[in-house]
Amino acid sequence: MNCNNTLCLIVDIQERLQPVMSDAAAVVKQSAVLIQGLTALGVPLAATEQYPQGLGTTVPEIKALLGGAPVFEKTRFSAFVPEVETLLQGKNIRNVILAGEETHICMLQTVLDLRQAGYAVYVPYDCTTSRSPANKENGLQQMRGAGAVVSNCESLLFLLLQDAVHPAFKTVSNLIR
Repeated sequence: MNCNNTLCLIVDIQERLQPVMSDAAAVVKQSAVLIQGLTALGVPLAATEQYPQGLGTTVPEIKALLGGAPVFEKTRFSAFVPEVETLLQGKNIRNVILAGEETHICMLQTVLDLRQAGYAVYVPYDCTTSRSPANKENGLQQMRGAGAVVSNCESLLFLLLQDAVHPAFKTVSNLIR
């Protein structure tokens, strides 16, 4: 995994979902750290929104960090929609970092579809949530069973940095403090 063959997909971190999500504020905050770190590293981003007419759009804290990254509307639970598949192929991506909601539904189905398509998938546990902690944990267990790497934001950023001489080291270090 390196910055040239990796993409981060933000899955359904939407306004109307937040009030019912467990630890939603912490997940949004940590996802923001992840996005800022990946942006400093030059890792491309994309996002999805599950039925935004009903669930609202991406929360402002995340939307502001996406810059010009594409945001795809969907009704499927999996975020591996045709537009995302085309984006991954066009950028010659082999690794996908997933952050978002809900761990045991949209995130899990996305992991299963990505793994079936041959992608390596990394899920920072601190950048995902469900309505209940038990459902989150069950979703993470299923992801591990499907071959995804369940990690954390800091580990993934440093995995991509690889060396303290990387030009983005100070930026990433300051983000995680």
